[in-house]
Amino acid sequence: MNDPKARSRKKTVDEIQRAIVQLQADQGKLSISAVAKLAEVTPGLIHNTYPDLAEKIRGLVGKATRAQRDAKHDALVHEREVNRALRQELAETRADLSKLASINQVLVHEVALLKGMATGKVVSILQPKGTGI
Repeated sequence: MNDPKARSRKKTVDEIQRAIVQLQADQGKLSISAVAKLAEVTPGLIHNTYPDLAEKIRGLVGKATRAQRDAKHDALVHEREVNRALRQELAETRADLSKLASINQVLVHEVALLKGMATGKVVSILQPKGTGI
């Protein structure tokens, strides 16, 4: 009965709980198998002899999974908002570009006309302001 491998129920429970806490603290993968390995027991022992601890582990795994899912969902919502804002900015920029291209084309024609007038090759048929003719 003094077998060094023999464990007391209390000691086994303490080791399993310690393994759970350690895996959570290390951000390791929490599972019944991982807890069993760290506590140096079999997963079957946890399932069959300590169903309350097995349920605790399953609950913690579910919470971790939900937390990851919620974090990913929040990140997705944020990125969609950023995407929406960027699409709006792109549409506004395209409208500005179109307006500026039109203004630029008018100015190019005006410069060509003024160059022609300056060289005397083009004569304005419009009366200049302030001449009263």
